[in-house]
Amino acid sequence: MKYLHTMVRVTDIDASLRFYRDALGLKELSRKDSPHGRFTLVFLAAPGDESAQVELTHNWDPEAYTGGRNFGHLAYEVDDIYATCQRLADQGVVINRPPRDGRMAFIRSPDNISVELLQKGAALAPAEPWKSMPNVGVW
Repeated sequence: MKYLHTMVRVTDIDASLRFYRDALGLKELSRKDSPHGRFTLVFLAAPGDESAQVELTHNWDPEAYTGGRNFGHLAYEVDDIYATCQRLADQGVVINRPPRDGRMAFIRSPDNISVELLQKGAALAPAEPWKSMPNVGVW
C-alpha cells in the first residue's frame, strides 16, 4: 500500500492557490480541467516531497461545503516555524494557533481546512511576538 494524496474540495480555486501555493509554499505539480465533468483538479506538494500530494478539487457549479473542521487537518513539517508563520502572516493568513511553544501552529485555508505546521527537529525557544499571542478563531 502507498499513500497517494489527500483531496480537499475548494470553492474558489484562485483563493485556494494563493493560500496553498503562494502563501504556504506548495508546488503545483499538475492541473486538469474537465469541461464535461465541470471540475478542475490541481495537485500540489511540498517542494522536494512529491510523494505526499494534496488534490484541490474545484467543482464549477456552486455548492456549499460545511464542516471543514470535520476533515481533520493537513500537516507539514517546516524548517523554521517562526519564519514560516511570519511569511504566512505577511501574506494575510491568520495564525489561528500561534507557535507559542516553538513547535506547533495552526492556520486555515479559504475553505476552513485546518493546516498544522510542525517545527522540524526540536522545538525552537519560545520567542515574541508568538509567545504572547492568543489563539484566534478555531483551528
